[in-house]
Amino acid sequence: MPRIDIATREARRRRLIEAAWRCASSTSYRNWTVDDVCDQAGVSKGAFYGYFAGKGELLVAMVEDDAAWVDDLIVRLDASPAAGSERLRRFVDAVLKRREDPGRVQLRADLWSEMLADPSVREPFVGLIRRRRLRVQSWIDSNAGSRSSAKALASIVLALIDGLTLHRALDPTAFQWANVRGAVDGLLSGLERDRT
Repeated sequence: MPRIDIATREARRRRLIEAAWRCASSTSYRNWTVDDVCDQAGVSKGAFYGYFAGKGELLVAMVEDDAAWVDDLIVRLDASPAAGSERLRRFVDAVLKRREDPGRVQLRADLWSEMLADPSVREPFVGLIRRRRLRVQSWIDSNAGSRSSAKALASIVLALIDGLTLHRALDPTAFQWANVRGAVDGLLSGLERDRT
C-alpha cells in the first residue's frame, strides 16, 4: 500500500476538523458522532481512525485549531506598533467577532463541559490559557501599573470572553455582539483613564 505524503495527510486531517466544525455549528459535542463527522467529510470511519483515536481527540484538535488562530492573532498584535491597551482592545474585538460563529460558540460550551470530566481534554487547554494569560498580562503591564493587578485583569479579560461565549450558547438572543464589543471597549477605555 503506498504511503500518503505529509501534505495529503494534513489536508485529510484538516478536512475532518472542518467537518467537525460543521457538526458543531448545528448540535452539541455530545450529540454528534464520529459517523456524522465522516459523513460531513465524505470519508470512511476507518479513515477517521487513521487520524484520531476517538471523538475526544478530535475535540482537542478543534481546540488546537481555534488556539492556532488566536496564537496567530497574538503574533500579529505583538508585531504591530500599537500600545498594549490597543493590542488588548484589538484582541478582545477579534476574538469576540470570531465567536459569532455558532460552531465556535457551541465548541466553547462543550469544551467547558468536557474539561470537567476528561483530563485529556483539560490538560492541553490549561497550558494554552496560561500562555495566553501571560501575553495579555504583558500588554497590560506595558501600560504601567502593578503586576498583580495586570495578572488579575488578564484573567478577567479571558474569563469575560469565555463567559460571554457561554452566555451566547445559553441564549443566542440575549445580546448583540456589536453591543458587547462596544461595552468592552468602554471598559478598556475606562481602565486606560484610571491608569494614567
